[in-house]
Amino acid sequence: MILEAVVLYVRDGMEEQYEDAFRNASKIISSMKGYISHELQRCMEVKGKYLLLVQWETLEHHTIGFRQSNEYQDWKKQLHHFYDPFPTVEHFERVKL
Repeated sequence: MILEAVVLYVRDGMEEQYEDAFRNASKIISSMKGYISHELQRCMEVKGKYLLLVQWETLEHHTIGFRQSNEYQDWKKQLHHFYDPFPTVEHFERVKL
């Protein structure tokens, strides 16, 4: 399992619209092969800042299966215009302790 982590900055005054759009777009990502779960967290200290965490079975399920799909084009259309600046996506793997 890998964890996709993204810090998102939503344009000022668009937070409510973004959250509504994200609820709708969640149907897209949750239908993808290799998807496990996702959550969107709203920052309590900084208005318009969010943290998106998505669990995927493998890195390729995200980078190829989702990002190169037609569904991703719809995801982009619904969400990407809210971001300023455009976010950096990072992937993490659990450390065995």
